Amino acid sequence: MNSPLDRPVWASLLHAPQLAEGGDLARRYRRDVHLFASARDDDGASLAALAGLVEGGESVFVLQVPPIEVPAGLQAVRRAQGVQMLAMRPVAPLDGEESVLALTDEDAPEMLALAQLTEPGPFLARTHTMGRFFGVRIQGRLAAMAGERMHFAGATEVSGVCTHPDFRGRGLARQLSSVVAHAIQQRGDQAFLHAWTTNHAAIALYESLGFQTRTEVQVAVLAR
Repeated sequence: MNSPLDRPVWASLLHAPQLAEGGDLARRYRRDVHLFASARDDDGASLAALAGLVEGGESVFVLQVPPIEVPAGLQAVRRAQGVQMLAMRPVAPLDGEESVLALTDEDAPEMLALAQLTEPGPFLARTHTMGRFFGVRIQGRLAAMAGERMHFAGATEVSGVCTHPDFRGRGLARQLSSVVAHAIQQRGDQAFLHAWTTNHAAIALYESLGFQTRTEVQVAVLAR
């Protein structure tokens, strides 16, 4: 039996219909929330429905364990591989020199600017509404952040982990990742995350917190 983790975007879109567009065969996040989209499966009707959600000049991100089938009318302008990792032991929230703060809508412009600078993955004006985000401020500036992205019954993804270049080397990404993962586990959810297979530093960081690789995932940017 397939796990929701095999198609986490689809599972997450079903769980948060208020953030989604589409129907029973394919869905995408609202255009100000995220670029992720997913078909329910690889049947022709589902793939056609996914293609119908992409307008001319647009692109969407697909992330799943099975090989990605490109619907007719779309083209894969980028393909890559990542890993999906699960927290396999309790994650303790790590202390640091700076206090960790819960981020709110008021912080959204700075969150977007930090994500655009550091490129932790697609991050749009309303991506922060997908879950709780935490950050560290140094001298009034948002120095680092991490939060929750995909979420479905029993599982929540750690994502948006990034640090401003001016404040790297202080362990902020590790600290914030631990805080987010701990909060997820405290709710009784499985904490999971994704990293590029080539990002060995990030994978090592997450392994040090107790994450282990579950499987490889396929990623594609599909455009019309």
